[in-house]
Amino acid sequence: MTDLPAASGPAPTGATRHTGPFRYGDRVQLTDPRGHLHTITLTEGGTFHTHKGWFAHADLAGQPEGSVVRSSGGVEYLALRPLLADYVVSMPRGAAVVYPKDAGQVVAMADIFPGARVVEAGVGSGALTLFLLRAVGDGGQLHSIERREDFAAVARGNVEGFFGGPHPAWRLSVGDLADVLPQVAERGTVDRVVLDMLAPWENIEVVADALVPGGVLVCYVATTTQLSRLAEDLRTDGRFTEPAAWESMVRTWHLEGLAVRPDHRMIGHTGFLLTARRLADGVQAPLRRRRPAKGAYPVAADGAPVADADLWTAEELGEQPVSDKKVRRARREVGQPPETPAAP
Repeated sequence: MTDLPAASGPAPTGATRHTGPFRYGDRVQLTDPRGHLHTITLTEGGTFHTHKGWFAHADLAGQPEGSVVRSSGGVEYLALRPLLADYVVSMPRGAAVVYPKDAGQVVAMADIFPGARVVEAGVGSGALTLFLLRAVGDGGQLHSIERREDFAAVARGNVEGFFGGPHPAWRLSVGDLADVLPQVAERGTVDRVVLDMLAPWENIEVVADALVPGGVLVCYVATTTQLSRLAEDLRTDGRFTEPAAWESMVRTWHLEGLAVRPDHRMIGHTGFLLTARRLADGVQAPLRRRRPAKGAYPVAADGAPVADADLWTAEELGEQPVSDKKVRRARREVGQPPETPAAP
């Protein structure tokens, strides 16, 4: 396990949000007359260019949020600081991000509260991390664990870019959850565990040891096969309540006079969420009264469970590989140095 060092820079700012006039270093979301969004970071001497003209960043510095700036081509842009939901879908990324609709469900359904002690594994580009930090506040604790150093570096840059510096409630480690969690959390001291990984069932043992009685486990998985395996392994473990699972879909609406109708496009399936709560030690959950459907638990011809070890690979589950080039570009965009090659 290694803790990824915080970048040098501004002092910790925590969950506070600057609301005064625009200043250099701020991220600004520009909306053109057609509703297209552009996100920029204001810099001294910087300029914003499109094929329809340009303007200097100095034209926005010192202006109040909600101002309008005009480009040399006469195009007007509305300037606002991006909301958290805007930021996570436009920030540099290596791994795919957890979208706001799912992050909001995680915060609400896991009941993540100010001051909570939370462990997150599978950080990716840091989108869910931002929502979790907002929820636990400066007085909480969020320990994020990521297997890949390059993903962790991108997440570090995105989190510090949004908050303006290191967050006092956040610690980021690089390593496997099964190795890191027992080192950083004593038995029964974690309120919530959030897993976004390929095979979360492999970590049920260490998660159960870390959670307080009544603590919540919430998992984000992409496919029904993962969802089924996770639910069955939680039932077999016996230390959790009956798991609950769902997905959320968002459909936006077109609003124009009397032409009010659903938009032609919507955010459909992104992933499944599953929650279960930790039982007290020595307690056995009441038996389910409903009987499983015939054929719900497939077996081989000899009656043994079907072997599935080869099913749980990223390729079989449709996970798209992330190129090293994309991750290197994301690191540059968030101001993180390149990875130091390992010593021979």
